[in-house]
Amino acid sequence: MFETLHPSKPDQIMALNAAFRADPREAKLDLGVGVYKDEAGRTPILRAVKAAERRLVETQATKAYLSPAGDPAFCAAMVALAFGADAPNDRIAAVQTVGGTGAVRILCDLVARAERGATVWLPDPTWPNHPAIAKQAGLGFRTYTYFDPATVGVAWEAMRAALSEAGPGDVVLLHGCCHNPTGADLTPEQWREIAALAVDRGFTPFLDLAYQGFGDGLEPDATGLRILAAAVPEMLVALSCSKNFALYRDRVGCAAVLAAAPAAADLAGDNLRALARVTYSMPADHGAAVVSTILGDAALREDWTAELDAMRARILTLRTDLAAALRERLNDDGFDFISRHRGMFSLTGLSAEIVERMRAEHGVYLVGDGRMNVAGLNAAGVRRFADALAAVRG
Repeated sequence: MFETLHPSKPDQIMALNAAFRADPREAKLDLGVGVYKDEAGRTPILRAVKAAERRLVETQATKAYLSPAGDPAFCAAMVALAFGADAPNDRIAAVQTVGGTGAVRILCDLVARAERGATVWLPDPTWPNHPAIAKQAGLGFRTYTYFDPATVGVAWEAMRAALSEAGPGDVVLLHGCCHNPTGADLTPEQWREIAALAVDRGFTPFLDLAYQGFGDGLEPDATGLRILAAAVPEMLVALSCSKNFALYRDRVGCAAVLAAAPAAADLAGDNLRALARVTYSMPADHGAAVVSTILGDAALREDWTAELDAMRARILTLRTDLAAALRERLNDDGFDFISRHRGMFSLTGLSAEIVERMRAEHGVYLVGDGRMNVAGLNAAGVRRFADALAAVRG
């Protein structure tokens, strides 16, 4: 049986992580995998998470299964966090998922059930798992230009022109904030134009909101989602708690569907639960229970928000410091865009040759397309990166 299998295409980010771990050099710098690190190079457990976990240890009375939909309190809290206080809850169905990735997969499966032959429009570039998941779910996909290397920003005119070709039955995937891999985000006015385009052309927006709170704040980072939700009859939303709660390995996510009417939302929820049942049966409880505990307690929520604000501020400082260091070392303002980007990542524009030399000669690990995780830096790392790039560029 198994001799008929073909080798899987390597995941470049996972391969890069494995190469970093195997590198014996002490002075090495991991700017590949998307995790936040503090000044000491650790990925911390947040104070509010620790407090919530202690509370759960003392108060949880059972480890019995959840339902396929997961914890209703968690789902309600996540919907409120993303959609805001004015969320049209009677038109929203949500289920707890295995991370944000699980949310993307369950929602793609739902699209495949609802609209045979649906086309998913994906930004170019995008997170490498997006096309892989769409393909695995049996969906066809097209791409639209998102990033302009010349301006190091959103290629708005090209993006708008491409999406003008999308129509009913099509799904357009959009990064809610902190675009991965580029770091270039849409403006509120551009979100309003996309909303108008969706209504006019009849396509369904699909927001992947994996970094809420890491760009400009919890509320500003939900601007695009809320503009769309106020305008379109239907949309899909994948939410993740990996970054903003630092619950990476606990795999906590939420899949939400905004439907045109309450009856359609009920039907979507029924199908989401059925898909969850045949995919992983029941979601894991612990991480979601931590999140719902934090969001349901005023003191814990305030502490979580303060620590999230501090992480975001630190990333913004790293961006400013890195842009300044590169300007000084290279005598060139060509990397000033790093300070304008948002979230964990920036697409640096560095060639594959430069990226490989930085890894081989200086132990600085970036993804091959030049994506760097700014949140993996510290003060010493900023200087090390600038020195390494200056050395390989000559």
